[in-house]
Amino acid sequence: MTTLAPPPSPVREDGPRHRVTPPGDGGPAARARRLFTGAPDDPRWARPALWAILVLATVLYAWNLSSITGNTFYDAAVYSGTKSWKAFFFGALDAGSFITVDKPPFALWVMGLSARVFGYGTWQLTLPMVAVGTGSVALLYRLVKRDFGAVAATVSALALTLTPITVAITRDTNPDPILVFLMLLGAAALLKAVRTGRLMPLVWSGVAIGFAFNTKMMQAYVVLPAFFLVYLWAANASLGKRLRNLAAGTVALVVSSAWWMVVVDLIPASSRPYIGGSTDNTVWDLVIGYNGFGRIFGASSSVGSAGNGASFGGEAGLYRMFNTIMGGQISWLIPFAAIALVGGLVLRGRAPRTDARRAALMLWGGWFVLHYLTFALAEGTFHPYYVTAMAPGIAALAGAGGVMLYDAFRNGSAAKWGWVLPGAVAASSVWAVVLLQRVSGSGTLYTVAEIVAGVAGATSVIGLLVGRFTGRQRLTVVAALAAVVALLAGPAAYSASAATSSTNGTNPTAGPSTGGGMGGMGGGGGGQRPSGTSGKQGTNSGEAPSGSGGGQEMGQPPSGSSGTTESGTTESGTTESGTSESGSTESGSAEGRTGGGMGGGGGTQVSSAMITYLKKNQDGATWLVAVATDQTASSIILESGEPVISMGGWSGSDDAMTLAKLKSLVKAGKLHYIVVSDSGQGSSKTEISTWVKANATAVSDYSGLYRLDASDVG
Repeated sequence: MTTLAPPPSPVREDGPRHRVTPPGDGGPAARARRLFTGAPDDPRWARPALWAILVLATVLYAWNLSSITGNTFYDAAVYSGTKSWKAFFFGALDAGSFITVDKPPFALWVMGLSARVFGYGTWQLTLPMVAVGTGSVALLYRLVKRDFGAVAATVSALALTLTPITVAITRDTNPDPILVFLMLLGAAALLKAVRTGRLMPLVWSGVAIGFAFNTKMMQAYVVLPAFFLVYLWAANASLGKRLRNLAAGTVALVVSSAWWMVVVDLIPASSRPYIGGSTDNTVWDLVIGYNGFGRIFGASSSVGSAGNGASFGGEAGLYRMFNTIMGGQISWLIPFAAIALVGGLVLRGRAPRTDARRAALMLWGGWFVLHYLTFALAEGTFHPYYVTAMAPGIAALAGAGGVMLYDAFRNGSAAKWGWVLPGAVAASSVWAVVLLQRVSGSGTLYTVAEIVAGVAGATSVIGLLVGRFTGRQRLTVVAALAAVVALLAGPAAYSASAATSSTNGTNPTAGPSTGGGMGGMGGGGGGQRPSGTSGKQGTNSGEAPSGSGGGQEMGQPPSGSSGTTESGTTESGTTESGTSESGSTESGSAEGRTGGGMGGGGGTQVSSAMITYLKKNQDGATWLVAVATDQTASSIILESGEPVISMGGWSGSDDAMTLAKLKSLVKAGKLHYIVVSDSGQGSSKTEISTWVKANATAVSDYSGLYRLDASDVG
């Protein structure tokens, strides 16, 4: 009969202790040896298995870095930050600090410091992402191992490593890998606070989540209800002390989250960049609007309507994680994780309040459920790569819950627990075959994965049942290993494709294209660097950034080729997410905000020849040119190495530029050139366009380009 209460003293459940440290063998040499062999009471295979998984993660995340295009939007901001500490602090798109990106700058700081130390280039920007991606795997292993043992930790680490969307986004310059790592740091500190009942670990947990907030704002707070509940319920302290500690931890969270926002909003608007993505030039509006309620409620929300409802992950609803776009990215282990969560909580049902295993299950279960509901039901802008934040919860439940179900399967009542583990394996195996059937014909890799998942899944289920009811324990062990193979064959195939294909910098996904969401095989999309073969440029003298890999210099298109366009087309000539900038959807690191913009149409094109002309005639101006949108400005910044003004933010809808501000910049000699067209929307943009056409000098060789001098300002 299954024992639901914990044993009176902690017992390792990984099997017998295989090594005993000899007396006196505790010096530096022994500690160095244990780094590779593990603790004396670990199974001999545990530490080598961990190192193998970490090597696998590093290879998947760093393979063929020359194919990684990155996200031009963030890349340009990082480059600008290497030229100006002011731009670095604010997270400005341009070195002149006219407008910020629409996220807080912590991830830009991490990449920017790497670029300042090693020089600006592809691997310098992606190196931190590879490091935090592998670090997240190691950290999850440590967290799961403490409460559930080496087997559970190994399965969890491998599951996280092979989560397809995690592989895809870690090979990119979006901020999500850093967000996940910081959230895991917060979880580690929280679980320590629960075990010890001490205050300081809880404070550090709040600080870690605060840094995560300064990476991607409100998304960092998705896990907070689980954090608060777990500590309040399970911490090893009296209720009064728990409440006091939670209050102190909340203060640490607020301070760590809000300090940058408060500092920026207290600085006069005339002394700092415009806050990109906001409606009133404040970080607070960005927090509650575009990066807050706008994500949840979309355009229908009276608060944060800037979300505009653009979605690249399919229609909102509980089924979203299983649809043709999202299914192959994240859903492989969801059936197993859900069953393991319920089964694990039932098994710990009679445990004391402070039971560490139940607290961990509550944390990882809350992590998974809260992210699932948030992402599935969000009606605002939603990209597939957001769900990488859900991966640690799923992976932890697969490992920890799976081991608990296995122990109950072997030792518990056959009538009660003899069917749960086989049922969980069968459910996820069948779902894996369904997912792989969706992409049948996409390549031998997926066909092989489908066969492996089906055969290994059937073998596992049959082996578990036969072994359990005939008492053959070796057979159940082999069947459990077959279950791991069955459940990870599909994710491994998708992850391999993500690691060996060129990436889509604005909306990276893994696996073959499923016909939606711009996904698959690094599918096309906007925001990639202009490609080209120009000679190498310096990175410390204001010249164009270099190092895009593959023998090409970052941001250097072939002579005479089209660089970027004001009409919403990407450097390769395709439209953003299949539509023009003024259409209904857009992709990009600003995550798909829509809306027309000044100069956002009419066929006005910013070519390499125009950029050469602008640099030749810059005449000491701070900014090379003013254009309508971030995606145009970022590509010009990377190609020219000069500051460029984005007048309307990501989609042209921001009110960053006013006529009065334009006149002031021109009169001071800080700006001479502007690109406008007839497609501007909004009174201020129409006013600017009308005034420029009436007062500026048109550059005849380049449609839509105008020259402005101080004498043109009345």
